[in-house]
Amino acid sequence: MTLRQQIVGNAMQMAVCSLDPGQTVYCEAGKFLFKTANVGMETRLGGPGNTARQGPGAQGGGMGGMLRQAMGTAMQVGQRALAGESLAFQYFTAAGGEGTVGFAGVLPGEMRALELNGSRAWFAEKDAFVAAEESVRFGIAFAGGRQGMSGGEGFILEKFTGTGTVIIAGAGNFIDLNPADFGGRIEVDTGCIVAFEEGIQYGVQRIGGLNRQGIMNAVFGGEGLSLATLEGNGQVILQSMTIEGLANALKKAQGGDKQGPTGGLFSTHAG
Repeated sequence: MTLRQQIVGNAMQMAVCSLDPGQTVYCEAGKFLFKTANVGMETRLGGPGNTARQGPGAQGGGMGGMLRQAMGTAMQVGQRALAGESLAFQYFTAAGGEGTVGFAGVLPGEMRALELNGSRAWFAEKDAFVAAEESVRFGIAFAGGRQGMSGGEGFILEKFTGTGTVIIAGAGNFIDLNPADFGGRIEVDTGCIVAFEEGIQYGVQRIGGLNRQGIMNAVFGGEGLSLATLEGNGQVILQSMTIEGLANALKKAQGGDKQGPTGGLFSTHAG
């Protein structure tokens, strides 16, 4: 079944999904808004592709099957805990007729429905995931220790595989780019990446060298020490607002701005 969904709103968008009888969509805990009465809700620790469930309807398969399910669930939960993601998913299934369920992100901004056909995975920034069809598998990808130490938010990525619709959200407005249209490579503030297709190479580079201009960039430029690099041929989705930028703007409006006139390395924010 194809997920019928409509993204509505402007400054803070919502996704309204129409479910056929028996159709299931899942979301990260905290992204649910509303549902019709005939849509059942179930909270599970195991994500799609793991049959371990809590409560009625748990599948059997003998002691060995139960052990494998438990180990698979524990691994998923451990990865999500390490990544700072919520530990549970909420599943919504329509019964006795068509149903409606609504979801939203957690920041003012846009939403986007991505269609997976099984040929390419998608990667998204941490916390971008909102909801997806049950046929879409959710996973955690790590960019690598060296990149993670310098890349900030880009270290931990959400990975979507399989077929079907996945809905993501970001802050501010979206812009779609393809590095192939810009000589094969673009350099981006690490907090501005929302999602990109498999086949795009993600990396992190230092801004300048250990010289006068490099120090000026790091201390006064507002970007810190590193930029994310995206190379290859494929779709990239960027956002116009970063979480750090929003947090600093709110602190400034409340008279609690600690960034000072320089930004960069002198910027302080709750982490």
